Amino acid sequence: MTIFKNIILVSFLLLMSKAFSQEIVTDRPDQTESTITVGKNNFQIESGAIYQKIDNMNSFFWPSTLLRYGITNGIELRFMSQYESTKIGLDGSDIKYSGFNDLEFGTKIQFLRKEDLNTEIAFLSHVIIPTAKENLTTNHIGVVNKLSISHEISDKIGLGYNIGYDYVGQQSSLTYSFALGFQLSNSLGFYIEPYGEWGESNNYESNFDLGISYLVNDNFQLDASYGVELNNDMQYLSAGFSWRIQNFLVKTKA
Repeated sequence: MTIFKNIILVSFLLLMSKAFSQEIVTDRPDQTESTITVGKNNFQIESGAIYQKIDNMNSFFWPSTLLRYGITNGIELRFMSQYESTKIGLDGSDIKYSGFNDLEFGTKIQFLRKEDLNTEIAFLSHVIIPTAKENLTTNHIGVVNKLSISHEISDKIGLGYNIGYDYVGQQSSLTYSFALGFQLSNSLGFYIEPYGEWGESNNYESNFDLGISYLVNDNFQLDASYGVELNNDMQYLSAGFSWRIQNFLVKTKA
């Protein structure tokens, strides 16, 4: 993981001198879902690669892709898919499996936007469909729900947080995340974020991550992030991009 940390550090230093006009708003690379929808007729692709290590299990997710389409200015449709390749080392013998994870379909609805209070609220819900093969599927329909709230603290600092309830594979959990974002320059953003979940039998996971985003133009953004589990041996590294296509169906029909 040292090499990956150095890549993030070098990228951060190289990007410090660029300029910003944040138009595209994304739900990556942090765990906290934004309160903003993509806008009517806009189509947004958010995709990346993730390397994750948990004890003796190494997983690589590529591509991990979220597709978002705005049917109104406050409602979007969502589709998520990712390909997983995992290797588990057990006493010198490796177990390997790969394939697409279960598909997710959902929506995000923004129902409060108070500019005078600098506060926005949205609700997000996904349905997980058991489409993957053995070792990659829950074998049950599941749901992921999040209430997303954000506050603009100043022109350069924002706070977003989610409170959620998941029911996946006949297991339920409560989730949380708090992302504190900073505008470092006209093109560079940085965030820090604690997040975790309470599962059944009082199982608790506490995690922390940080990351950067770089706006190439108003519709295209690059990102990188690193996270670690505080009460277990989990680490991950992610890098990816987000691309917004405005008036997607209008252009297609034309």
